[in-house]
Amino acid sequence: MKGPYGFELSDNCQNCKLRGNGFFCQLPQAALKDLDAIKFTSAYPAGAFLFIEKQTARGVYLLCEGEVKLSISSSEGKKLILRIAKAGEVLGLLSALAGTPHELTAETLRPCQVAFIPRDGFLRLLAKHPEAYPIVASQLGTQYQLACEQLRNLGLTASAPEKLAKLLLDFSVTGQQTKEGTRVKLPLTHEEIAEFIGTTRETVTRTLSEFRSQHLVELRGSTLVIEDRKALEEFVTV
Repeated sequence: MKGPYGFELSDNCQNCKLRGNGFFCQLPQAALKDLDAIKFTSAYPAGAFLFIEKQTARGVYLLCEGEVKLSISSSEGKKLILRIAKAGEVLGLLSALAGTPHELTAETLRPCQVAFIPRDGFLRLLAKHPEAYPIVASQLGTQYQLACEQLRNLGLTASAPEKLAKLLLDFSVTGQQTKEGTRVKLPLTHEEIAEFIGTTRETVTRTLSEFRSQHLVELRGSTLVIEDRKALEEFVTV
């Protein structure tokens, strides 16, 4: 039976239809059984906040399905999107382990299914099942690498066209190959793209228009078609 937002919510990780290569999905059966006893699975609409920057960490959030925007902001309200989390990732992991406030904000980009594990229960789970520690280390390492990649793009990329080209090429990795080119659904608005590459919405709109005039890309609503991938790649030097 379908639950909220079309999800079939499952409180049983061992038999979950979404079980794949995610963090908790790799745990042994005994650990999954103990996990089922302490987690709470919920469905969230687009635009919901899982946690907010500087908020006390109550636990960790396993993203079972959907996409979540991770961002940081200044005291003046300026926002920078660090990355988009995908299904299988654990959010709030470092803060929960260290017992420190969240260093970023997690907001759903579209309806999501999320399993929440309270911090105390999560720490007990790790103590009881030390085989989970290598997976925790791997997850933290991956998140660190992604953060470094975003810093490289922002700090070492000279121009807005280069930053935008890199972002569009990253989006296209999971795109559909067609006769017209690589088709991908853009998960972000122009404003959010600007927050992702550290520029203004007007610059994003103008640069996309320039890409279209050069027949590099074609925008059809929220669907992007990369018509000339090789030419778009020539913008990227980092």
